Amino acid sequence: MAIPASLQKGLKLPVIAAPMFLVSGPDLVVEACNAGIIGTFPSLNQRTTEGYREWLHDIKARLNPDAAAFGVNHIVHPTNPRLMADMMVSVEEKVPLIITSLGAVRDVVDAVHGYGGVVFHDIANVRHARKAAQAGVDGLILVANGAGGHAGVINPFALVEEVRSFFDGTIILSGCLSTGGDVAAAIMMGADFAYMGTRFISTTESMAQPEYKQMVVEAGASDITYTPAVSGIPANFLTPSLVANGIDPKSLPEHKLDMADEAKAWKTVWSAGQGSAGVRDVLPTAQLVRRLADEFTQACDKFDKKRL
Repeated sequence: MAIPASLQKGLKLPVIAAPMFLVSGPDLVVEACNAGIIGTFPSLNQRTTEGYREWLHDIKARLNPDAAAFGVNHIVHPTNPRLMADMMVSVEEKVPLIITSLGAVRDVVDAVHGYGGVVFHDIANVRHARKAAQAGVDGLILVANGAGGHAGVINPFALVEEVRSFFDGTIILSGCLSTGGDVAAAIMMGADFAYMGTRFISTTESMAQPEYKQMVVEAGASDITYTPAVSGIPANFLTPSLVANGIDPKSLPEHKLDMADEAKAWKTVWSAGQGSAGVRDVLPTAQLVRRLADEFTQACDKFDKKRL
């Protein structure tokens, strides 16, 4: 597998717990890494750059010696006024994995490579993948149809095949991955990592509200609405949360709704992917990772037997 050497230490399962806005925090990251998968969080989940640095110190202090690496998501876009300040902290603290979104910039990649870090970049289509590859990123996160948050609309089979035709770095597949069997399928398709977000919303350590976690458990794939109306960029949201906010999912505008501050909107209009169909309980992260590992092994064994 094309997994960078720096991310192989302590890795027991090729899974990245995706950085989720207002959901991923130090507790989830620490438990994920100590269980043997890569835990990540958005720097903007902390309200200040100094608070972000404190989170990094907290995470580092609680990681076991044999823990997997952790990562941080930075929004590389002019609308993020904290990018430079947060990136300076990431460089100073030598964050092992940087995940960039909404812009692949060579200067950011070079800064991370300067201290030996790795850069993965979110893409939803092949055009963005080519631009990120030209910027020198180490891996591409293929956000396929049905993923939570800002998702693409391309089938994962087609997206992996086309991107792999010109990119020989790490491929991370995102979209409706909820079980260890799904992880095995992603690897068999040609991905190096499975990127799982929705499944980790409903964990004890996530910062999601209890009602949010339960809504994910109760939701099926048909309970997800894909719309640009919340953030201005097409994303997947739990339909019941739209309804609870007085928003009719059957008559959404093609432009962004007037929902005041976007961060406040995301607190009550909850994002999730179609993979919610595979989420049936709320449990501790360590227990979830053990379950995923067992399911992954069972799926691989089943495949080997069928191949014979």
